[in-house]
Amino acid sequence: MWSHLPVKTILPETLDAKQAYKLLTGVIVPRPIAWVSTLSTQGVTNLAPFSYFTSVANKPPMVGINIGQEYGGRKDTARNILETEQFVVNMAHWPQLDALHASADHHPPETSEIVLLGLKTEASTHIKPPRIADAPVQMECVFRQMIPFGTGGSEFYVGEVVAFHLRDDIIDMEALRVDSVALAPICRLGGPFYSSLGEVTKMRSRN
Repeated sequence: MWSHLPVKTILPETLDAKQAYKLLTGVIVPRPIAWVSTLSTQGVTNLAPFSYFTSVANKPPMVGINIGQEYGGRKDTARNILETEQFVVNMAHWPQLDALHASADHHPPETSEIVLLGLKTEASTHIKPPRIADAPVQMECVFRQMIPFGTGGSEFYVGEVVAFHLRDDIIDMEALRVDSVALAPICRLGGPFYSSLGEVTKMRSRN
């Protein structure tokens, strides 16, 4: 039935950066969200969500985050990562949706979103930026590489995970298997829309 529906064709050269962003974030869904906590050289904690986020290597474990520029320069998160070479990727769960969304608001560098939102933190074990205490997964990362892309200020930041912290009920330590349903991650859609995992289907293993 779907194959008989009309198709719209959009050429990238007809789009500006904002329009292309809206299109990409509308079709590449759902996306995991890296809730990144950093510490400035002045000692101010920063927290912001990024849904252009993925794993990039497993030995050593590495994750990557695309951080765009705004207001004519780098965001606090990007600047802190470059200056301190440390950050934490917190994986928020559904009860933290309001705080996650609010942490995307723009604030001056001297304002801590963690303090503003009244979030509890835990000290990291290998780096200086704090972890978000109630996040079911926290990955302490050391900055390894930044790769610029395109002409719109997009920069891809790669960090090596030096410590994983996982809530006890979501990890089977013997099998090293994470229970994604128990994790209840927040998924990003286009615009101001989010979703949960919804229905989960298990397929026969091919290994």
